[in-house]
Amino acid sequence: MAKKLPASIPRIALTPSEAAAAIGVGPDFFDANVAPELRLIRRGRKRLVPVSELERWTAEKAEPVFGRRT
Repeated sequence: MAKKLPASIPRIALTPSEAAAAIGVGPDFFDANVAPELRLIRRGRKRLVPVSELERWTAEKAEPVFGRRT
């Protein structure tokens, strides 16, 4: 059985379900619409999503808000 890491160690990769939750979408939406645009870590059946890839993807997909008053 794998040991759990202490919570104080920052995560640099997430499971697809965790990655989906991190950006506020469901696993099915993530698999169909987000994961194909990300570089994933694959080892056997295990898939991991680097946090840096999620940050890159969200920064690229963000659209400017026009007509916003401050």
